[in-house]
Parts: sequence; structure tokens; C-alpha cells
Amino acid sequence: MTAALRIFSYLPNPRIFKATVAARLTSVELEIRGAAGTELPAWLWDFDAKPLDASGRAQYAHAIRASRTGFTTPLFKTDAFLAAHPFGTVPAAFSPDGAVGISESNSIMRAVARLGRRRRDLYGADAYLESRVDGFLDATLLFGRDVQVYILGLRAGQVSAESHRAMSSAFHAFFTALQSALTGTKAYLAGPELTLADISFMGEMGLLFTEARHLALLEQHGLEAIAGRSAREVFPEVFAHVDSLVGHEAFAPDFGPYLRALEPAA
Repeated sequence: MTAALRIFSYLPNPRIFKATVAARLTSVELEIRGAAGTELPAWLWDFDAKPLDASGRAQYAHAIRASRTGFTTPLFKTDAFLAAHPFGTVPAAFSPDGAVGISESNSIMRAVARLGRRRRDLYGADAYLESRVDGFLDATLLFGRDVQVYILGLRAGQVSAESHRAMSSAFHAFFTALQSALTGTKAYLAGPELTLADISFMGEMGLLFTEARHLALLEQHGLEAIAGRSAREVFPEVFAHVDSLVGHEAFAPDFGPYLRALEPAA
């Protein structure tokens, strides 16, 4: 059976969990290609993404490009890849024939939801609910950008009181809104049913939870984990929602192993 969508990414990547969770809920077939982020510089970035041996790297020497966010060494990106993905980033999704590229994890998730909408609607029953979900997705995307900057800094061994304060401010503003939403719906973020709003939020939380790997660095600078114990006390409804989703049958196959791998660090 041909997959409805092919996704190339570093693995594991909590942001592609948005697509895999949506796929389980809608019975959409996905094909995932990739490897650890440290291995992707030796991969061909293409619809037919694959690891390159020495002869392959020589064959595709013409495709060497300067790296971008998250990578520090040159990457092998084909012209076809860049035509489909002008921003040149991963995760990168493709239509089954490779003709159409879909960039950004929220858009890839939306594609899955649209492909499987007849089986289960993750967007909303009408234009008003769809637009409400879009509002959460837009806000989550802004929050996700803050999370990415913060986590990339930690991975580079860099953190300052100023950067930590900026991330903490963004976190509290976002979570205050989520707490209010959950207090109103008493179920899911956008209403009584699980939607893309919940799935997208969990993808960004997965990235934020990786700060657990950098607790020693934070402690050296006299700083606390932003998504740590004190945050759970301030935002109990939001973290109860997180815990509930982690145990959900569509989320658990991804988030269970991913979060267990973070436990020794935490």
C-alpha cells in the first residue's frame, strides 16, 4: 500500500508526532524516513532520502549546501528537494509522487487531517470551530518558535538570565491562556472533542520537555526548569491535560518511549 504522505526528518522528533498521532486517529498511512540529527549530514535530502556512503557523497558533491538552523555542517540537498521545500528544513513531507512538498510540522499535521477527514474530523464541524482551532495552531506556532530558540541554546551550552526570562514569560503567557481554555471546556483545548489544537500543543511540549537533559546547566546559572515541578503547581489543569494525552492510545506509541528516554535526565 502506497503511503499517503512521506516524511523526512531527524528522529526522534516530537514535532512529527503531530503527524503520526493525527495519522493514527484518521487511519492515514505514513512513511517516515530519517535518522538521528547527527547522522543527517551524511544523508541525501530528497524525496528519495537515504544515507550516503563515500561513493554516494562523491556522486552528490554538487548538492552540498550550507547548513541552517540546528545543523553546523554542510548538507546534501538536491535541487528537487529545494524546489519542493524552499526553506530547506526538516521535517519535510511529500505527496506520494514527490511532486508536492509540505513544510512545517503544523502544515504536515493539517495535511494528514485533511487526507483522513472522512474517517475522523480533527478540525471541527463548521467554519467557526475550524477557525477556533486555527487560532490555537497559530498561537502554538509562536510558542514553538520560542521553545526552539531556548532548546537550541541549551544544546549549545548557552543560557542566560535574559534568555531564560524571555522563555519563562512566553511560557506563562501561553499556559495562562491554555489554563483558561481548559477551565472553560473541561475537556480539550478548543472544545469538547480532541482536535489538532491538542495534537500540535503536545508536539511543542515534547520539544520543551527536552530541557530535562540540561538541568545541570540551568543549575550552574541558578535557573530552574521552566516546565518543571513549580510550573505544574501553577498550571495544574494544563499539565493534567498533558498527562491525559500522553496516556491516550493515539499519543502513547510516540510520547511513551520518548518521555521515558528523558526520565534519567529528569
